[in-house]
Amino acid sequence: MKKSAIWILLLISLSLTGCDFLRRVAGRPTSADIELRREAIAAEERAEAERHAARMDSIRRVRQQMEDSLSALENHLLDSLSKTSAPAIQPSKLGGLSAEVLTSRYYIVAGAFRSQDNAARKKQRCDDAGYPSTVVQFKNGFYAVTLCPSDNLRETVNTLNRLRKEGVCPPDGWILFNE
Repeated sequence: MKKSAIWILLLISLSLTGCDFLRRVAGRPTSADIELRREAIAAEERAEAERHAARMDSIRRVRQQMEDSLSALENHLLDSLSKTSAPAIQPSKLGGLSAEVLTSRYYIVAGAFRSQDNAARKKQRCDDAGYPSTVVQFKNGFYAVTLCPSDNLRETVNTLNRLRKEGVCPPDGWILFNE
């Protein structure tokens, strides 16, 4: 009877203390320790997510500042260009392009003609001078001879001035802005 009473007391004490008692005896973390670790991991994950969001916001701000700077620079260049003798025209102001799609943003127009033959002769003179050119047809019936395609406005303005000095482009040559 004494043996059975000891076993009963032992079973009752184990059932009342549960797994944490056995974990503590074995040197393992208890359920309270495990819960604290889970909370610490969750706090670390939240902190990392906040740091990541702050980095992304910083990147967005820098990107927006760069876009604003580029826009301001382009506006300044366009304003400077309007003060020079080189007009800048968008194809839509000439009725749009008839078929050809331009690949660059800026083109120098060495001449615009109603006659396709005149445009072909101007194109040949530009090609002979060492400047490959193309003839672009507008919906309003004009044929424009374009030179030196570029995506850089400053480079295009400098090239236009150089072509005027060389006599390849007439003084009334202009810059075509591809939309």
